[in-house]
Amino acid sequence: MKRRTLLAGSMLGAASLARPALAQPAGSRVLKFVPQADLAIVDPMRTTAYVTRNHGYLVFDTLYGLDEGYNVQPQMVEGHTVEQDGKLWRLTLREGLMFHDGTPVLARDVVASLRRWGGRDGFGQILFDATDELSAPSDRVVQFRLKHPFALLPEALAKLPGYMPCIMPERIVNIDPNLPITEMVGSGPFRFVANERVQGARFVYEKFAGYVPRPNGTPSRTAGPKIVHMDRVEWHILPDVATAASALQSGEMDWLESPSLDLLPVLRRGRNIAVELKDLSGNIGNMRFNHLTKPFDNPEIRRIVLRATHQADFMSAVAGSTPGAWADGVGFFCPGTPLAEGLSPLVEEHDIEKSRRELRAAGYAGEPVTLLAATDYPSINAMAQVGGALLRNLGMNVDFQAIDWGTVQQRRLRKEPVAAGGWSLFFTFIAGADTFNPAVNHSVRGIGASGTPGWPESTELERFRTEWLNAPDMAAQKAACARLQAQAQIDVPYVPLGQFFQPFAFQKNVSGILPGFATFYNVRKG
Repeated sequence: MKRRTLLAGSMLGAASLARPALAQPAGSRVLKFVPQADLAIVDPMRTTAYVTRNHGYLVFDTLYGLDEGYNVQPQMVEGHTVEQDGKLWRLTLREGLMFHDGTPVLARDVVASLRRWGGRDGFGQILFDATDELSAPSDRVVQFRLKHPFALLPEALAKLPGYMPCIMPERIVNIDPNLPITEMVGSGPFRFVANERVQGARFVYEKFAGYVPRPNGTPSRTAGPKIVHMDRVEWHILPDVATAASALQSGEMDWLESPSLDLLPVLRRGRNIAVELKDLSGNIGNMRFNHLTKPFDNPEIRRIVLRATHQADFMSAVAGSTPGAWADGVGFFCPGTPLAEGLSPLVEEHDIEKSRRELRAAGYAGEPVTLLAATDYPSINAMAQVGGALLRNLGMNVDFQAIDWGTVQQRRLRKEPVAAGGWSLFFTFIAGADTFNPAVNHSVRGIGASGTPGWPESTELERFRTEWLNAPDMAAQKAACARLQAQAQIDVPYVPLGQFFQPFAFQKNVSGILPGFATFYNVRKG
């Protein structure tokens, strides 16, 4: 299978001729951005998709942020106190916090928002399991009365991956946590312009004049002062990667979040274009099974697929042969982070005939395997193509469904059997920064139907995760993670497919892009 056959020059030229230039005046305070995929879901509590998380950090704010070194920093809070041997936390909100509808942010809004978040998020569930009472004794004070000490409370409220612990007005979030919100009212640096939303084409954000940044600190990831220099940020959903690259070359667009890795050499030759890797933790590709339906409700079948997976096949399809563009030998925690040190490698089986025999012996009887493939997302599509070929080689009856990423996000929420419109597996990636410990790597949870799509269930995964949470030092944390990864190779919540590195591409007159995922505060143009 050869995916990397784009005729870069001719495609870019054709795309440029097909699209009229959208002139931008010099010094414009409008930033035009092409996200990784369509923003199909705007509620950060409805999906863990990164495109929704990135949208969330435009519109909403969080109590704490994480800097580039993964250190927790106060964000909406002025600070906190801890009393009663770690069982009473009082968080004091900064003065001047305001929602986009002009109402002040009050502690009761925070309480309602966190309760909704805790009903969805894995780390939030752990925090609320340790919480005896969450209250708002005054307008600016949020109080956690805990059943037992929980030192990771700020880490939980600063987590980067979805579900985002964002703060919304109480009147909006006092609903069933499984229902979507109906208004997009946050307290973040930008306001969502709902009446300019064109689904599948454009999303617009305007500077929120009432936003008060932190008065001190250094901008870093989601921490520090969030200074807004742009009057308006426009997200444009373009039809394909060549059109997006052409639009950047012509100056129609300012920033591509996920430029096609095939086209990076062309973009690098552009006089006015910068190509930079901002997230050194990379992206961890993964194959996500549906544990509720056949055939992947059978753990032995999942183990056979894990052993038959060669990460190099997937990563070379995604990122080619460029040195340093990808890595294999990747487990369930991000390479280069403390908890990934010393973990045993994943086992690979190189005898495909043996794997076929094992699959038949495990009880696979030709059940259809519905594979959801996001054709509008190049890296995910490449993994789906290789994964589909692998499963066919194993003798599986693959129903390869080529759909857009927005539809995958919505479809993957369905728990019905395949015959009733359900699914068997899909491919996605997890940012390396979101797999650096068991609390933020939501995909390695074993909490069944209340977990992330795929819904793996494993008391042992949860036991080792709890060991990590209660570990007194780094040595004990590493030991717990080693046991967790060994158990993950038995339960196989998902299959890690390797690590690849996705740079941004942007006009050279755009500056201030922070390390990590795409954020828009502190960005300048001109």
